[in-house]
Amino acid sequence: MLANHSHERLLALRLIGMAKAFDDQLRQPDIAKLAFEQRLGLMIDREVTERDNRRLVTRLKFASLRQTAVIEDIDLRTPRGIERAFFAKLVDGDWMARKQSLLSPLTGEQRRDLLEIVDDRHQRGSTIITSQVSVDHWHEVIADPTIADAVLDRLVHNAHRLLLRGESMRKITAQTSSLDVAKKP
Repeated sequence: MLANHSHERLLALRLIGMAKAFDDQLRQPDIAKLAFEQRLGLMIDREVTERDNRRLVTRLKFASLRQTAVIEDIDLRTPRGIERAFFAKLVDGDWMARKQSLLSPLTGEQRRDLLEIVDDRHQRGSTIITSQVSVDHWHEVIADPTIADAVLDRLVHNAHRLLLRGESMRKITAQTSSLDVAKKP
């Protein structure tokens, strides 16, 4: 009876993940071997995961994406020039935690993807694009005049453009915090 009451209280508090973890623990006979702190930690982890998943589902609904795509659906057997080990590192996402970027020229497929993304966003929602390449040079970067025209047509006519001038803040910061001993006065 106490277990059922605890389960109901967790649900009343909207701790759905903890309630599920509590149920799972009740069904596992070996769970008693774990310390209280470990069992509580498992319940807390489950709650955090449940909340993250609910947030993701809400964001995906709000995004109104026309197609769903997940990494698990990528067919690596088809030769596309993707090195499996490198792709696995990208999927891991550690490069984002280190604040690294993916900087390469657009392929034909990437150009079409860019156009599709911009077209999907056009007049459906706001889009923020940051680039160190001025709009005047996008035709060169996109490397297909028709796609470049289409992308720019959907972006620049309703855009608020902020053109920054002067030295790069990264350069200024690097100069002021440089430990380069070779530059002595």
